[in-house]
Amino acid sequence: MIRQVGSTVILAIHPARCHCGAVVFELDLPDGIVDPRRCNCSICRMKGAVMASVPLAGLRILQGEEALRRYRFNTMTAQHYFCGECGIYTHHQRRSDPRVYGYNVACLEGVNPFELGDVPTSDGIHHISDRQN
Repeated sequence: MIRQVGSTVILAIHPARCHCGAVVFELDLPDGIVDPRRCNCSICRMKGAVMASVPLAGLRILQGEEALRRYRFNTMTAQHYFCGECGIYTHHQRRSDPRVYGYNVACLEGVNPFELGDVPTSDGIHHISDRQN
């Protein structure tokens, strides 16, 4: 759990936005940034973002919902959202738990994800949903 990144204190309700500001949202982060990680699946490997999670109700789009674009692939379960203007990944509805959004930590106002230190990488290549029972 990370409640401060560099000199930025993570607020209980923290503002976030894409690069160009077309998409503005807020996140409920009463415990700060919980379990930040990267993923090595095909899409995450290419976008390179540090992600953390919030319940679906913990992310609210305040402005620019019409600018958001959605991308789905493979099982079509995960829904990846990005700004249609600047292309920045903002969040995704997780495949492993569709009740949760993963969000791009770099979208948090004032947060530099490079100040988080070592961030673990999840094994999305061998996703639990792809394993045979």
